Amino acid sequence: MAEEQKQQGKLVVFSAPSGTGKSTIARQVMRKLPELQFSVSATTRGMRPGEVNGENYHFLSSDAFDKLVRQGGFIEHEFFFGNHYGTLLEKTREAVNEGRHLLLDLDVKGALNLKKLFPRNSLLVFIRPPSMEVLKERLQGRGSEDEGSLKLRLERAALELEYANRFDEVFVNDSLDETVLAVTDAISSFLSTK
Repeated sequence: MAEEQKQQGKLVVFSAPSGTGKSTIARQVMRKLPELQFSVSATTRGMRPGEVNGENYHFLSSDAFDKLVRQGGFIEHEFFFGNHYGTLLEKTREAVNEGRHLLLDLDVKGALNLKKLFPRNSLLVFIRPPSMEVLKERLQGRGSEDEGSLKLRLERAALELEYANRFDEVFVNDSLDETVLAVTDAISSFLSTK
């Protein structure tokens, strides 16, 4: 008799403009759904004290990172503040094949690329701000943005919002508690499907 096929893992992707509360929502959802593991990204930045390779990041040399880029080894990758960051295709594929559920935080293009690679195993979740005015207020409230960076973040947010209709689920973060409940319900329902 054939061995029963193991249930494949699911991939839940969060995308949102900066300042929408995405990270806060993701943390609260993961507390409510402990079967979700956070995807570990790769980076070329140096390991900080207390960090563990494969747990905080997959730490790679610039040469190893570049080689993986050439080989198509990333779902998405970007260059931030002098270092490369990316989502490893092989590690994501391993999780799916092992039946593990991952939560990934990707930009909109990375999310859509992941959907192409794992169409039946992925749920793309987009978190919208209530309005651009509210988003501007939230970003200003952080106190970490000068006028130039605020302008850039708002321009990027406008571009990202154009992709929202290509996501499986879109939530407006008007009330954090309500948004967390709605997102948790949607993800829980997705994880329980065969």
